[in-house]
Amino acid sequence: MKKEWLSIASIYVGTVIGAGFASGREIIEFFGVYGINGIWGMFIVGIILSLIGSLLLIKIYNNKIRGFDELICNIFGKRFGVILDSIITFSLYTGFSVMVAGSGAIFSQELNLSFNLGVIFMVVLSFIVFLFSLEGLSFINTMLVPLLVIGIIFTSLYLNIREGYNFSNINGVNLTLKGNFLTSALLYVGSNSLIIVVVFSSLLPMINSKRTAILGGVTGGFILSILGMSILTSMLIYYNEVFLLDIPMLKICDYISNGYRKFYAFILWISIFTTALANGFGFMNKVSNSKYKILITALYCLLSIPVAKLGFSKLVAVLYPIFGLIGIFVLIFILVAL
Repeated sequence: MKKEWLSIASIYVGTVIGAGFASGREIIEFFGVYGINGIWGMFIVGIILSLIGSLLLIKIYNNKIRGFDELICNIFGKRFGVILDSIITFSLYTGFSVMVAGSGAIFSQELNLSFNLGVIFMVVLSFIVFLFSLEGLSFINTMLVPLLVIGIIFTSLYLNIREGYNFSNINGVNLTLKGNFLTSALLYVGSNSLIIVVVFSSLLPMINSKRTAILGGVTGGFILSILGMSILTSMLIYYNEVFLLDIPMLKICDYISNGYRKFYAFILWISIFTTALANGFGFMNKVSNSKYKILITALYCLLSIPVAKLGFSKLVAVLYPIFGLIGIFVLIFILVAL
């Protein structure tokens, strides 16, 4: 029997583990700055992601929600729903643009190729997958997410065992603009909530029972927690050397070998690709009934390029906390109202 819950878990992981996550930039911004307390923050994130993933999938199954537009209108009403829908559409656009920027950064830093080539490569491949809708998203995530999991966990275990978990950033700071490690954890969940809600609201064809919903949500949340811990502990060992870098995990991989750095760059690009697809799939679902679907999707992809050129780390630092606040509000409202 086909394991739908594994496909759902793969989509969950692929949706969240984007350029900011796998590169370590997002992990430093939200957790690494707090030192050891950041580990507690990531542990809390894992619990929350498992809970909200399961609850959201169960509610979508029980209420037979077939798309994000239907979800928003049922809960928020038509007037406010239009405003919220506009905000989320913008977040899908900027989220895709951040991933496109990450692809450009990898091509530039690791392959010594043009930043623009990396941007175009991501845009073209994403557009091709978008043409296959949910089937394309499910297939790509089921194939690529296992590679992500293996690559990230191996890197962390190798470095931490070799260095004896000797962290260079233990105490960290107590407060940042995001608050402490607890509020930062909540903001992190919130920053991913919008895209999670959008993608999950389209997964009804894959949810054949409550058991599938629970297993998919819990498994996805658990894997994300393990991957986050793996990257965070590696960040804490080499924190002083990498905390200002756009893609700190690639610098860390230099401590293994230059060849391994290239391998991890491939892993990182996969993580960027899966999250770019998640953002694009959310947008695609909104225009699925339009006769201009292909043209609109092409414009969506092309219009990401100007935003991508603003730079990867700048986009992560500015946009993610803002969408975090919006995401927390939307997620709590949905879980209570459905």
